[in-house]
Amino acid sequence: MRQRCVQAQYNSSLMATSGSNPHTPALKPVAQSKRPITLAIDIGGSGLKAMLLDAAGTPVSDRQRVATPEPALSAAVLEKLHELSQMLPGYDRISVGFPGVIKHGTTLGAFNLHPTWAGFPLQKELEKRWKKPVRVANDAAVQGYGAIKGEGVELVITLGTGLGSSLFTGGRLCPGLELGHHPWLKKTYEDYLGRRGLDKFGKKHWNKLLQEAIEQTSKLFNWDHLYLGGGNAKKIEFHPPANVTIISNETGILGGVRLWEDKP
Repeated sequence: MRQRCVQAQYNSSLMATSGSNPHTPALKPVAQSKRPITLAIDIGGSGLKAMLLDAAGTPVSDRQRVATPEPALSAAVLEKLHELSQMLPGYDRISVGFPGVIKHGTTLGAFNLHPTWAGFPLQKELEKRWKKPVRVANDAAVQGYGAIKGEGVELVITLGTGLGSSLFTGGRLCPGLELGHHPWLKKTYEDYLGRRGLDKFGKKHWNKLLQEAIEQTSKLFNWDHLYLGGGNAKKIEFHPPANVTIISNETGILGGVRLWEDKP
């Protein structure tokens, strides 16, 4: 139910902004929205996205996007994040989805960004720079917060530059899952299903491998529901089983409010 409500809120917001100037961030005056307003940020290997959400998780701005700098050094990404924050004024707090392992707001590494992220105190650094409370979590975990129903065992897999994953039981996050780097076949899940695998094997074989991975993860986690997201989810060409849902890439932003509802 929660997934359907969040997605419906996003879809209706898109309809309300059709034809609007993409550089005009506000759908309605932020001052009229239910606070706190969350600046929800999704850090990806190719793009940095952000949107303002009200207390109910309803978008109150257009989504803004800037390209991820190359190389994606921590200093360069922070500069681009500041650029995004300037596009979306009026927020009270910040949620960040980051493509790597997070412990207490510190990035332990980012395989698809740059080695400078190893041991980087991202949460404290953003709080220092922006003078607002910040929460940072793995990007697939944030996307999961925006997608799950909170019933049983739910697995989220994001198909993008790499392969992200998050696991929930009864709506509670089980932190630290890095399925992408787990051995599978002759390499890892990410080697076959991330962008490298898509480029190497082509779309048709990549879809076959994804179907095999769905079956394998079902045996591994005994999940009740699987959610497939990320930028490359749009390349899925098969009809998934009834307990597998393809979710919008925007769910990675929409989960930003839910991040504040859970304990850090």
